[in-house]
Amino acid sequence: MGAQRAPAQQQSVDTPDGFGVAVVREDGKWRCAPMRRAALTSLAAAEKELCEIRSAGAVFGLLDIDDEFFVILRPAPAGTRLLLSDATAALDYDIAAEALEKLDAEIDEEELEDSDPFEEGDLGLLSDIGLPEAVLGVILDED
Repeated sequence: MGAQRAPAQQQSVDTPDGFGVAVVREDGKWRCAPMRRAALTSLAAAEKELCEIRSAGAVFGLLDIDDEFFVILRPAPAGTRLLLSDATAALDYDIAAEALEKLDAEIDEEELEDSDPFEEGDLGLLSDIGLPEAVLGVILDED
């Protein structure tokens, strides 16, 4: 029985605080649902969970990690579109480092250490559903 509890305890230590929300826009209506905790530690897990949602409309995920940064994922047949609100978070969070890797961002650790927070990824990933790139940029500029 102790062996069964160990993975749950390990997960709570390794899983940051935060939440994930799957968002669907279909027939002019929004629907949101909480995502599994695994989405906070793995983009692959988040992407898989979003791909399991069947919808003819837009599907995307919002991940809030420790109230420090967020990730927006939008699966598509041509590949998942992605935005990381703070690339410097990759110094402390594996999921942020995974996002930079998936984005093929050529940023080295020294550059991150010397930088103020900055976004990396696709600012236009929600523009077709009412959040233009410029507005998302303004949101990201706020602390």
